[in-house]
Amino acid sequence: MSSSCRRPEHMAPPEMFYNEEEAKKYSQNSRMIEIQSQMSERAVELLNLPEDQSCFLLDVGCGSGLSGDYLSEEGHCWVGVDISTAMLDVALDREVEGDVVLGDMGEGMPFRPGTFDGCISISALQWLCNADKKTHSPPKRLYTFFSTLYSSLSRGARAVFQLYPENSEQLELITSQAMKAGFSGGMVVDYPNSTKAKKFFLCLFAGFSGTLPKGLGSETVDRGVPNQVQFTGQRSRFKNMKGKSAKKGKDWILEKKERRRRQGREVRADTKYTARQRRPHF
Repeated sequence: MSSSCRRPEHMAPPEMFYNEEEAKKYSQNSRMIEIQSQMSERAVELLNLPEDQSCFLLDVGCGSGLSGDYLSEEGHCWVGVDISTAMLDVALDREVEGDVVLGDMGEGMPFRPGTFDGCISISALQWLCNADKKTHSPPKRLYTFFSTLYSSLSRGARAVFQLYPENSEQLELITSQAMKAGFSGGMVVDYPNSTKAKKFFLCLFAGFSGTLPKGLGSETVDRGVPNQVQFTGQRSRFKNMKGKSAKKGKDWILEKKERRRRQGREVRADTKYTARQRRPHF
């Protein structure tokens, strides 16, 4: 397999892979910024935070603060943790509104009990499944992370992790260690029938047994995947998009307006003219 096809976590430990060059490239790539924003938006939606209320959130694997930017836009305060000094340096250069902390998630979260109202993590959790040192045990590092995270969350809070699992065994390892640490919940899969748009979110509940949110983009139920949520046809109009942007289309505008209504924002009523395509003026 060529190096261009290898997963980043197979190439080097995160603190080495995300060096100064990679950190700047990651933070200046417009496509990467858009993807990060979309994943952050979905993660916050799955957190199901109280409407019209600023929350104190933890961003694990915050990197250069791209996901934190979305949290700030939504009116939340946040603290970010990352193992890469180069990524955190970029975050400081960008003057992100949250506080950032250098730390290895596999060594646990260094926060007092009940500190945070919720936690998100974008594309970071799968790194814990690798043993980068002889002393590293992925199950132990996952359990250390989840147990200390559980403690740092207020009871009734949620933690949502967007991740890129390598296989079903990795999913089982991650989920089992989270449950062992006291969490309930499971995996939410968006667009499970799409190769490009398929996304995995581990949705965890601290101190209560909640109902898993529904995955987007499928009417089918895959009963062969442990802890997988049942899917409905909600937003099924997007299921054939295969990762292509639907922005500015009528469906996208209606969906955005509905999402803002759920957040308690003032939104104009829908009419027959909503998202109407206007003829160009010459």
